[in-house]
Amino acid sequence: MSAPASSAPATRPVVPPGATLESPAPLPMVDQPAVPFIEIETLRSKEFIPAAKEALGSLIVEQGQTKVVRPVFNWAGRNSLFPLHWGLACCAIEFAAAFGARWDAERFGVVPRSSPRQCDVMIVNGTVTWKVAHKLITLYEQMPEPKWVIAMGNCATGGGPFRTAYSVVPGVDKLVPVDVYIAGCPPRPEAMLDGILELEKLIRERKE
Repeated sequence: MSAPASSAPATRPVVPPGATLESPAPLPMVDQPAVPFIEIETLRSKEFIPAAKEALGSLIVEQGQTKVVRPVFNWAGRNSLFPLHWGLACCAIEFAAAFGARWDAERFGVVPRSSPRQCDVMIVNGTVTWKVAHKLITLYEQMPEPKWVIAMGNCATGGGPFRTAYSVVPGVDKLVPVDVYIAGCPPRPEAMLDGILELEKLIRERKE
C-alpha cells in the first residue's frame, strides 16, 4: 500500500542573483585580506589628488584665457587702433579727411602714428608700385604683432586703372596679408570708417 501524498504545497528553491540551479551562488572572497585604509589614502594622495589638481588648473587656465583674458585683449585692441600715418596716392586725401572735424575718426579710438613700431594697422591708401613695394614690406615687418592691413581703394585692392602697367603691383595682397578691402576710386571717408568697423568685428572674434 502506497504512502499517502503530502498535502503541503511544493516550494521552488530560492536562487540568489547571479546563480543558476546548476551552479552555486558566488560567495564573497572572505579568505582574502582586506586592503588597509592607510594604503588607500596613500594611493589617493600620490596619484588621484595631483591628477585632479592638474586637470582643474588646466581647466581654469583654458577657461580664463577663453572667457576673460582674450575678450579683454580684443576689447582693448579694437578700441585703440593705431594706423600708420602715411599715404601713397589720391586715397591718402580721403584718409586725411577722415580724421578731420567732419568725420572725426578718432572718436572710434583710431589715432594715426608716424612710427611703424607704434602701429597695429596699415591702411594702404593708393597705388602700390614695384619701386615702393620693398618699403611697404619693411614697414609691415617693423609693426609689432598683432597687426592688420586694410586695402583702401581699387588701386590697393587690385591695381585699379593701372593694373596692366608694368610698374604697378596688381593688388597689395601680393606683398602683405590683407584683412579688409574697401572698394571705391577713391573711397569716401565714410567708407574708410566702415572698413575700420569691419576690422573691429574681426578683432572681436579673434581667438589667438
